[in-house]
Amino acid sequence: QVQLVESGGGSAQAGGSLRLSCAASGSISKINIMGWYRQAPGKQRELVATITSGGSTTYADSVQGRFTISRDNPKKTVNLHMNSLKPEDTAVYYCNVFEAPSGRSYWGQGTQVTVSS
Repeated sequence: QVQLVESGGGSAQAGGSLRLSCAASGSISKINIMGWYRQAPGKQRELVATITSGGSTTYADSVQGRFTISRDNPKKTVNLHMNSLKPEDTAVYYCNVFEAPSGRSYWGQGTQVTVSS
């Protein structure tokens, strides 16, 4: 069974930085996309950033240039470095793994990020 465990997050001042990490356990196809999504109160969950097993990345326009996603394939981990944080970055952040061959999608439990002005 695949499990995703997130760590990091917490509180920061506007302009500050935080780092999120996610470790996957269990059997996951090597062909996958790992990513981070977020959900603010009263809003739908939205994509923040994704990275393929080959290293290709995508970012939401709102975080482009401020956030960096990276992964370690042997360790099955994905990280999100968040710089120049803004109050509108406040949300619960979720780790996701999407297996391209099977179409299966796995989610972490979520970690809170709060940015104060």
